[in-house]
Amino acid sequence: MFRDSIPGLDKVFKNDIERPKVILVTGPPGSMKTSFCYSLMSSYLRDKNEFGLYATLEETAESHMSNMESMGVKLSAKMQISDMTDLREIDQIDEVIGDSAQTDYVLFIEKMIQRFRRTHGDKFSILVVDSLGALYSLMSESAEMRKKMFYFFKMLRDNNLVTFIIMERSLSGESQLLGNEGFLADGIVMLGLDRQRGKLVRYLQVEKMRASEHSMEKHAIEVTKSGMTVLGPLLST
Repeated sequence: MFRDSIPGLDKVFKNDIERPKVILVTGPPGSMKTSFCYSLMSSYLRDKNEFGLYATLEETAESHMSNMESMGVKLSAKMQISDMTDLREIDQIDEVIGDSAQTDYVLFIEKMIQRFRRTHGDKFSILVVDSLGALYSLMSESAEMRKKMFYFFKMLRDNNLVTFIIMERSLSGESQLLGNEGFLADGIVMLGLDRQRGKLVRYLQVEKMRASEHSMEKHAIEVTKSGMTVLGPLLST
C-alpha cells in the first residue's frame, strides 16, 4: 500500500500494512492531504487487480480530477470518485424550507461501501473519505458523534478496507477533533509545512501506524508535473 505507491515512501516504511486499517491523514490547509491520498491510491492501483473509491464531501468530482491532472497525478481506471456535494446542497435546501429529515451521511457511506462490495467483492480494497471535518459539520447530534465514530471506524474495518480519512489540523494541534479519533485510528500521517533556509518545505511524518515498522522523522515531499515524490528526511536547522 505504501511501498508500492508514491516514490520514496519505501524510505519511510520498512514493512507495509495489511487490511483492514483506518488511517488519518492530517495537516493544515495547503499541505497536500488530498493530493497525497489521490496519488497513493492511483499509483498503488496501477499494477494491482484491486479497486478504490474516493468519497468527497467538499469538492465536485470534476474539480478533483482537474486539480489532480494539473499536478501530474495519473488518473486510474480502477478507482471511482463519488461526489456527495449534491447531497449537501439538498440538505441545505431542506433546512431552509424547514424539512428536518437530514441525510445520515455515515449510513449513506456504509450503503455506498456495500454497493461497491457487491460489485467488486474483496477486490474493493481502498477508500478515501474527504473529509472528517465536513462529515462532522453535517452531523447535527453532537452528543452522539463519539458513538457514531466508533461505529463508523468499526464498520470500515469490518469491510476489510484500508481507509484514509482526511482531517484538517493545525501544526500545533493534537491529532483529534472530538478527542477519540486519534485513539480509534490505526495510523496517523501528518502532512505539514516547515521553514528551511528561508522557504517553506512540505513534509510527511508518520506519527503512528499499527503493525508496521516505520520512520518517525519528517520527510520532505515534492510535487512536480510528474506527480508526488518523498525526497528524504528533513535536515535540522
